[in-house]
Amino acid sequence: MSTLYNRLRLHNDSLPKEYNVKAPRVTLDQWRTLQAVVDHGGFAQAAEVLHRSQSSVSYTVARMQDQLGVPLLRIDGRKAVLTEAGGVLLRRSRQLVKQASQLEDLAHHMEQGWEAEVRLVVDAAYPNARLVRALTAFMPQSRGCRVRLREEVLSGVEEVLLEGVADLAISSFNIPGYLGTELSTVEFIAVAHPDHALHRMQRVLHFQDLESQLQVVIRDSGRQQPRDVGWLGSEQRWTVGSLATAAAFVGSGLGFAWLPRHMIERELKEGVLKALPLDQGGDRHPVFYLYANKDKPLGPATQILVELLRTFDTAPLDAAFAAPEQA
Repeated sequence: MSTLYNRLRLHNDSLPKEYNVKAPRVTLDQWRTLQAVVDHGGFAQAAEVLHRSQSSVSYTVARMQDQLGVPLLRIDGRKAVLTEAGGVLLRRSRQLVKQASQLEDLAHHMEQGWEAEVRLVVDAAYPNARLVRALTAFMPQSRGCRVRLREEVLSGVEEVLLEGVADLAISSFNIPGYLGTELSTVEFIAVAHPDHALHRMQRVLHFQDLESQLQVVIRDSGRQQPRDVGWLGSEQRWTVGSLATAAAFVGSGLGFAWLPRHMIERELKEGVLKALPLDQGGDRHPVFYLYANKDKPLGPATQILVELLRTFDTAPLDAAFAAPEQA
């Protein structure tokens, strides 16, 4: 027996520090019992709700106080009321018990095939407002399922999907071998600062007018076959890493760019940016598509998210939206 004990002790001593922790003195069942006593107004009422004897409930609370070394309840007339320390500990315990219940629910859902996580990769040009609405509506239905959201630019979305590290993808490209669900279009418009040389021409602009000017383009985040979508071939080109950086550069008078209208609405209204009066091609409307990983069957949480993404994709970006209340 002593040999077994020594082996267990040596094993525990060899564990990493984060695993070699002291076991809690008080169990979740004890905290639930204390909560029932307080919430239902006494030991007798708690015993009825918990389907236990009153003496069992009284013993559980008394045992807790001995284990913690702090009085949790005091008798006030015929009623047990919380002490100051008991009130603090009770508040903390509610979150602890809730998290434990959520953990048990998650394990149950996973056993039934419910995913622990949904991985979503989205082109950075797709409106965040639509994603926020869909994900907000998803939260109360998620049953603890996490969402891992990743933003990429252009072919970067396709690469992530093909690598198998995404369950869902939103892209404006037709991805070979995948059948995507058509979503809405996103409007891109050619813009420059109002004082830019192109605007100072004060006439309709042609393709040749742009060739001699600096164009700001967004770098494709794909590594295999990056694409120069929207580049006119001019040698005067600056490449930046995000749409927000491109908007900041162009808004400062550095070059022109095609940018999503929904991202620059404020700059257009405030006069920081102004649409270029092109004779053709001044605006573009690429269609976006929702793709699913074809090598992995869609779980119930992913299916719910797919429907929500499709539903909120058609809603106007400026429509009023109230987040659903959490259970």
